Amino acid sequence: MKQKTFRFSHLFLGIVLAVMYLPIVLLVVYSFNESKISSVWGGFSFKWYQQLFRDKQMFEALWNSIILGVLSSVSAAILGTLGAFGMTKIKCRSNHVMEYLVTLPIMTPEIILAMVFLAFFSLLGLPFGMTTLVLGHTAFCVPYVFMLVKASLVGMDSSLAEAARDLGATEIQVFRDITLPLVAPAIASGMVLSFAMSFDDVIISLFVTGVNVNTLPIRVYTQIKTGVTPEINALCTLMLAATLVLVAVSAVIGRKKPNINEQQKENV
Repeated sequence: MKQKTFRFSHLFLGIVLAVMYLPIVLLVVYSFNESKISSVWGGFSFKWYQQLFRDKQMFEALWNSIILGVLSSVSAAILGTLGAFGMTKIKCRSNHVMEYLVTLPIMTPEIILAMVFLAFFSLLGLPFGMTTLVLGHTAFCVPYVFMLVKASLVGMDSSLAEAARDLGATEIQVFRDITLPLVAPAIASGMVLSFAMSFDDVIISLFVTGVNVNTLPIRVYTQIKTGVTPEINALCTLMLAATLVLVAVSAVIGRKKPNINEQQKENV
């Protein structure tokens, strides 16, 4: 029997995991802290959760962020999917240039994008608020959907679409019945990523929002400028719990998902 020996890689992995997850554990623990000072433990209490649920402005900001994330992710999914599908149909030398331009918002610093959006919306005379937030967030979310869908289309079996055309299907029917179901997981992944990026954004939202619209990241940012309170810890704990539940549900659904390729081959 081989004896377990100490390895430096195990120690390094433990240090990395501690650096990553220890702050999260402390955040959850101190969300139940009775004391207002986060660094001082004053006893176990649900005081800050009760105060959080009485904060109407916080929940209004949360609702605004959810609406913004949903609208931005749906818009980005439509534009990114159509753009990726169009790029696979057009064969020209400028394709690589177009792909670079589409993914440019990811590589551009957010502060520059925010200033560009501010100047552009001001030039158009658009009132700053939810409309400008959706337009700005959609613009930097499109590349995430585009890249995932484009990769899915490149790896897709082209014989399925060709067989459908041979059987008399139109291009619209091929896209609806063959292509779209095959790239649906990539679209869903892009929408989830876009929602997360939109929900988490602070810099661009600060530049393009109006006085009457407040998102959750901006609300949290303005509060922590005066000091982090356990109310923020309670909010982050609830959001972490919601994220873990969604990940668990997604994993369960992913295991039960049927094989789409086999279904499409049977239909063809």
